[in-house]
Amino acid sequence: MNDITAFRVGAPAPSEAGTGDLPHSTEAEQQLLGAILTNNDIFDRVASIIGPEHFYDPVHRAIYETAAARITKNALASPITLKAFLEEHEGLKELGGPAYLVRLAGYAVSSYAVRDYAQMIYDLAIRRELISLGQDIADRAGRVEVHSEPREQIVDAEQKLYKLAEQGQTERGFQSFLRAVTDAVNVANAAYQREGGLAGISTGLTDLDRKLGGLHKSDLLILAGRPSMGKTSLATNIAFNIAKAYRKGTLTDGSEGAVDGGVVGFYSLEMSAEQLAARILSEASEVPSEQIRRGDMTEGEFRRFVDAAKSLEACPLYIDDTPALPISQLAARARRLKRTYGLDALFVDYLQLVRPASAKDSRVNEVSEITQGLKAIAKELDIPVVALSQLSRQVESREDKRPQLSDLRESGSIEQDADVVMFVFREEYYKEREKPGDHEMEKMASWQDEMERLHGKAEVIIGKQRHGPIGSVDLSFEGRFTRFGNLVKPWQQTVGGDTF
Repeated sequence: MNDITAFRVGAPAPSEAGTGDLPHSTEAEQQLLGAILTNNDIFDRVASIIGPEHFYDPVHRAIYETAAARITKNALASPITLKAFLEEHEGLKELGGPAYLVRLAGYAVSSYAVRDYAQMIYDLAIRRELISLGQDIADRAGRVEVHSEPREQIVDAEQKLYKLAEQGQTERGFQSFLRAVTDAVNVANAAYQREGGLAGISTGLTDLDRKLGGLHKSDLLILAGRPSMGKTSLATNIAFNIAKAYRKGTLTDGSEGAVDGGVVGFYSLEMSAEQLAARILSEASEVPSEQIRRGDMTEGEFRRFVDAAKSLEACPLYIDDTPALPISQLAARARRLKRTYGLDALFVDYLQLVRPASAKDSRVNEVSEITQGLKAIAKELDIPVVALSQLSRQVESREDKRPQLSDLRESGSIEQDADVVMFVFREEYYKEREKPGDHEMEKMASWQDEMERLHGKAEVIIGKQRHGPIGSVDLSFEGRFTRFGNLVKPWQQTVGGDTF
């Protein structure tokens, strides 16, 4: 019973030439099957751990499958009832026919040990899968083919490994309300203990945090807007705020992790890593980004720029500017980043530039695969994923330029998969283009008043939120530094250093 690589009863199972016998335990399979055949209630205790595919012996696999089919129909599964279904099975005939079923019942293990036996059978099945996967990787690497590049093989191997890891989470399915309530209390306690009272990661923007409760783990957040609204600037600001606030410590469950801020991954599919870094440095050093690009800086500004670069060099913000990344590679790289450096939040700029894993018959289906992939990454890595998205041109044709959910390109899939949908809107941008002629004095005066009222202001419109209210959040916007910030309200004006 302790020999986990024992031969199965009867003819040996086929294995790869030269690899020897694969890990398995015939005795564990026999004793578990015996327990199920003598007490069908045991099946419910092990069904969440193993399936027919986890049995090494094909006869045992057939017996488990047949027993499971009967038990799920509320029919008795015993050596007598299974005899009619399996007496013609060739493998069972080799083992002595229906008499083998009676012998199995005699091997039955105690009911208190069945989960341990089921876990053992499962673990051995995973080991066999790993061996098979390793052989497959070696075989593919050994065949030099034009259409199969090593880089693609690595991504494919990573995907298969993570798919295998996902199968290992055997405690899924129904959970008691007590456990669900305990989890909810723990989340609320974390929010209570965290500075600012947030359940999620702070964006660094107070009013936005108040509306969202921070960026929640496993959420997919869509940040959408028309060109020049500042989508990338806002995403960059939030990513930088999270990375800048990063503080490592001991979490409530005793593990090591981010107690404030976090490690950030940023996929910049449109801009280069250097351009993105220049934007962040512009914000941190308060040197206009166009001056940084031209190198048109005073000595003081350049010193501020260099000092900001030095202070931020250890910032845990990782940028990947590979263009047109397929969603499968994007996921693989995110997993690798989490393994290597940790990962607490992921940004994708922007969604429409991500490629689907394979060509689809319509753009809507392609975007659907991408959004589902991003949501899967959020859930698998247990992090918030913020994806930027373009809006359709129909916004421009309306008198009210405020964006809404129907303006999302391929909106059905994006809106469906996202937990939060936000729109960046700067009315100043549109009002600027409505400037009247110099001869229209009254209109010009009215226009100037409007421009003064709107200057330096932006709005984040929350069009969908699973966990909270929708509505608008007012922010400040400094175009010179591509920086969003908290908007000071009239009643919060400072006089002599005091805030009222």
